[in-house]
Amino acid sequence: MEWLTAPFEAAFVQRALWAGILVSAICALAGTWVVLRGMAFLGDAMSHGLLPGVAVAALLGGNLLVGAVVSAAVMTAGVTALGRTPRLSQDTGIGLLFVGMLSLGVIIVSRSQSFAVDLTGFLFGDVLAVRSGDLALLGAALLLALAVSVLGHRAFLALAFDARKARTLGLRPRLAHAVLLGLLALAIVASFHIVGTLLVLGLLIAPPAAALPWARGVGGVMVLAAALGTAATFGGLLLSWHLSTAAGATVSALAVGLFFLSHLASALRHGRRTRRDGSTVRGASLTTHAATARPNET
Repeated sequence: MEWLTAPFEAAFVQRALWAGILVSAICALAGTWVVLRGMAFLGDAMSHGLLPGVAVAALLGGNLLVGAVVSAAVMTAGVTALGRTPRLSQDTGIGLLFVGMLSLGVIIVSRSQSFAVDLTGFLFGDVLAVRSGDLALLGAALLLALAVSVLGHRAFLALAFDARKARTLGLRPRLAHAVLLGLLALAIVASFHIVGTLLVLGLLIAPPAAALPWARGVGGVMVLAAALGTAATFGGLLLSWHLSTAAGATVSALAVGLFFLSHLASALRHGRRTRRDGSTVRGASLTTHAATARPNET
């Protein structure tokens, strides 16, 4: 029992746990729509697109979070604008923005001789360095994400399954798409200093994808994804403490591991159900055959 509780007696690990729980909830709200709409590449592009703003903020001695917000706003506006260009596919526009923003960030970083440590933190995060003020910001981000999710649920749902129907219903799919991009940007900005931009997709995509085979309805996916993200956070911090591994990477790796376990269990359940249904059908066929053959025997 002490093996489970000892790490969380330290105040900085407790803050890391609470931060992971809040991030898991935020990522569940945004990540569910990312998974349902197949927007993983967009999430990856937006997470890397934060680099220029973060780099400029670090070089100027400003707040990294403010720099990330500015970059996220530029990426969101760019993806929205390019998505309305009829001769350019959305993937092409996202790819161009991805490469452009990442290249700009690397150029800015290359102008500094003392940016290596900050860049490492940007890429991989530092969940064990979370402060009380960070928890307050994450709490505010969660409330905002929850409000956007509730108010935009109907439009997001129609957009995820049939954009033309959303337009017919007067739900303004272009505006809904822009708001959804904003929700995704909010989740990435809130998460990048916890697990880093390279690992943020672990909590953004893996828990909702793991919840998908087991939950009924979008709300169920969100709730189960938040629970799985919380489990990954607890288990990742625990393993990181005892194995002396990087905390953020361990959390993300465990989230991905839960995804594979979930789909393996789902495949096994489906296989058993198929065999059971097949046995039922065969049993019914044998019974019917016996019933029809019996009169011929008398």
